[in-house]
Amino acid sequence: MRRGYIPSHETCAFPAISARSRSRRWRRGIRQQSGVGLIEVLVAVLVLSIGFLGIAALQVMSMSTNNSAMARSMATVASYSILDAMRADIVNAKGGAYNTASPLKASACPSAGGSLAKYQLNQWCTQLGQSLGPVATTTGQINCSATGECTVTISFDDSRAGVGGTSNQQVITKAML
Repeated sequence: MRRGYIPSHETCAFPAISARSRSRRWRRGIRQQSGVGLIEVLVAVLVLSIGFLGIAALQVMSMSTNNSAMARSMATVASYSILDAMRADIVNAKGGAYNTASPLKASACPSAGGSLAKYQLNQWCTQLGQSLGPVATTTGQINCSATGECTVTISFDDSRAGVGGTSNQQVITKAML
């Protein structure tokens, strides 16, 4: 052979490698990299699962604070409801027929018979029990003066408030009839 002469079958830049030897090298490369992809997938699944747990905790906190806000709104609606009923019967309201000496318990509402004021108080007490729970901690109290200045106090258990909330909530509404 002459110097500088390259036979035609050796013209490529890489030395000639048989198909069998290429197959072995390819398989060795796979064996060396076989676990890395699985570890990456496991780490990605771990990171995603932690993220999903965080989102779930955020949803639970959101639901509990929304339930608490709903309960306070229902207490406010109930106080406006009895004030409107007293405005419809203003003479008896200023006369003290709606005043309660002790808080009305939603678990034991007074009887509805006798007068419009007793009927209205029974309906209001029932409404408190339906919207805030018919338990002994759900109470309502009304105090009106002869001039028509009224204070409506509603107390209820707000254990749904979650972290940072108190279990005993009180909504006080003052209004003129």
